[in-house]
Amino acid sequence: MAGDRPRTSISAWRPSVPGIAEVFHAHFTDHAYPAHTHDTWDLMILDDGAVDFALDRRRHGAAGGAAVLLLPPGVPHDGRTVTASGFRKRNLYLDDSVLPHRLVGRAVDAPVFSDGLLHRRIDQLHAALVHAGDGFEAESRLSFIRERLHFHLDAPQPRAPGREANRLAAELRDLLDSRVHPGISLREAAAVLHAHPTHLIRCFKQTYGLPPHAYLTGKRIDQARRLLLDGHRPAEVATAVGFHDQAHLNRHFTRHVGTTPARYKRAGSSA
Repeated sequence: MAGDRPRTSISAWRPSVPGIAEVFHAHFTDHAYPAHTHDTWDLMILDDGAVDFALDRRRHGAAGGAAVLLLPPGVPHDGRTVTASGFRKRNLYLDDSVLPHRLVGRAVDAPVFSDGLLHRRIDQLHAALVHAGDGFEAESRLSFIRERLHFHLDAPQPRAPGREANRLAAELRDLLDSRVHPGISLREAAAVLHAHPTHLIRCFKQTYGLPPHAYLTGKRIDQARRLLLDGHRPAEVATAVGFHDQAHLNRHFTRHVGTTPARYKRAGSSA
């Protein structure tokens, strides 16, 4: 980009995940944000370096590690680099379906969390958001981030799966089995089964040993294997079983099977 310093880089996109207005990744070597506000919540992790910022006229600092920054909507803040190497950051801009406006005051009082679990969950969500087609996984990971943020700001206690866990898990599995190709959002599944999203995921994992997004991916891989051995091309198979595109199929297929769909198809043809 013209005018940028050589070591400055940014990427930004709007994912098709309810609650996330924008994803923003940046490396700044020498940058100062003027005072400004956002309409959304700004959830940020630092991968490297340190930042100094003011929120509602109080200064704060954070460095790479387990620190998580949460800047609330409508509250003025700025930001600047504090080391010669600058900083690398990843931001999620979240709407009020993730965090309600009533929590703004508590976020102003303590905008930096030292929380390894929350940091890890945010990192995992960013990894899922990089790949088109992993929306169900991203939505699931966002639901646990939301729960953890509420833990810091509102102190709710997540409910452990009880006697209803096996029933809810079985109902969700039946729902996923019926929607392998078109898929289903976590929000829709929770509404159909009248369960909170994170509670639904916990029930499923307790019963079957893996999260529902991983189960759905496994079902699609099984169908893909059968179609490939029947002689169908990988590009056809990808869309037939519900993957976003051939690259999406390749990534998950290789992770599950240990080889690419094309090689798997050739191996079956030569058998």
